[in-house]
Amino acid sequence: MKQRIDLMGCQIDNLTMEETLQTVEGFIQSGRPHQHVVVNVDKVVKANRDHELRRIINECALVNVDGMPVVWASRLLGKPLKERVTGVDLFEALMQRSAEKGWRIYFLGATEEVVSTVTLIYENKYPGLSIVGYRNGYWTKEQEPRVVEQIKAAQADLLFVAISSPKKEQFLSNHQAEMRIPFAMGVGGTFDVMAGKVNRAPLWMQKSGFEWFFRFLQEPRRMFKRYFIDDMAFFWLLLKEAAR
Repeated sequence: MKQRIDLMGCQIDNLTMEETLQTVEGFIQSGRPHQHVVVNVDKVVKANRDHELRRIINECALVNVDGMPVVWASRLLGKPLKERVTGVDLFEALMQRSAEKGWRIYFLGATEEVVSTVTLIYENKYPGLSIVGYRNGYWTKEQEPRVVEQIKAAQADLLFVAISSPKKEQFLSNHQAEMRIPFAMGVGGTFDVMAGKVNRAPLWMQKSGFEWFFRFLQEPRRMFKRYFIDDMAFFWLLLKEAAR
């Protein structure tokens, strides 16, 4: 039974990685559409500014935490999360389980070069994996119905969407019922990591909560505003929540 807790306005499922995988398996067995989202500092801040994004997050069938500061915040607020379940780690675990279970996969997002590279990498890594389609993450508003139709026609069990936030959350919220994908997950920059375009932080930095700083060092101009200006609001949100 899932235990959902409220952290600064976001409803989060308190699950381990294995419990998350079991939940996903239940979704796939049901055949009904379910949307997943991972929450980090940036997503908490955006959700508190964007009520539509917060509504989408809180209506998702499965919500995990990808970010040690949010895990630490849960402990400070007396609502300790069992485990950090990152998008990258969950993606990798689901690739392995999909090969074992015969689940059908669709990749959506990133550049054509990246998404085709990720497809090739995982077809070679897990010979039993069934990737039934992929598409890059660039389309116009007019092209969107065609993108939805392509995904629906592929009849995948799992859909992984690597486009920016909140676009990916909005896309899935708007089209999940039509696409009928049992499990749809936004994976952010995961495709870039898996394709070797972006390096992931060393394990010690992941565990100590400095993965964000490693990301900043790789793209300082792009990430400065996000980490040192926008995300600072997280600490004010935490103080307000603690004061309650």
